[in-house]
Amino acid sequence: MTAPLLEARNLTRRYRLPRTSLLRSAPVLTAVDDTSFTIRAGETLGVVGESGSGKSTIARMVMAFEAPDEGEVLFQGQTLHSLSAAELRVQRQKFQMVFQDPFGSLDPRRKVGWSIAEPMRAIGIDGDTARRTSEALEQVGLPTRDADKYPHEFSGGQRQRIAIARAIVTRPALLVADEAVSALDVSVQAQILNLLMDLQDDLGLGILFISHDLAVVASICDQILVMQHGKPLESGPTGQVLRAPAHPYTQTLLKAAGVFS
Repeated sequence: MTAPLLEARNLTRRYRLPRTSLLRSAPVLTAVDDTSFTIRAGETLGVVGESGSGKSTIARMVMAFEAPDEGEVLFQGQTLHSLSAAELRVQRQKFQMVFQDPFGSLDPRRKVGWSIAEPMRAIGIDGDTARRTSEALEQVGLPTRDADKYPHEFSGGQRQRIAIARAIVTRPALLVADEAVSALDVSVQAQILNLLMDLQDDLGLGILFISHDLAVVASICDQILVMQHGKPLESGPTGQVLRAPAHPYTQTLLKAAGVFS
């Protein structure tokens, strides 16, 4: 078995909430509690749970936007939160994020070609941006001339393709997709999911796929991690979890999604 591309070890993240009284200490919310998982190249892990389950906090720790209070995230064997700012900038070309709102994540004042090239500028890649931008557009099924258009000229599904083009333009090894299809119509969701799977086949990507919808997770993911209130409840191969869910909460999600074991 190949070494993990990404390994999360015993991640815990706490937030101090506003005080409710001057006489009391500020309460603490544990958003993620002792959570571990691995992703290998070419594999998709789905993290599923309702709002407030800790899914997006996991994404932020994997992307090194936030540091865990306990535990560590290893990417290709390196602990991300021990890297210097310069070292992290080099690593960032290898893992990229696709956000939920494609319109909100694109600058409406800029042509999409500029937005697609933004991650390259952020990590110091200055040359060859035009060619790589065109290549990324073609990889997501859009014509290269679309680089000269503005975000408002595209449909929601097309904008999400542009967001994916921006994520793959640095040629990453890992994509983090945080509710990447939840804002789209069901028919468009299927197109974007198929695109992600095609890109994974072509590029060997590992994918961390975060969603509240177990039916969507089941359609694309090799492994599933079920979260509730920051705690990992159940994990395993997708088929195993769907056939024999061990936790009552997983069974509830299956019924809500219309997926029956």
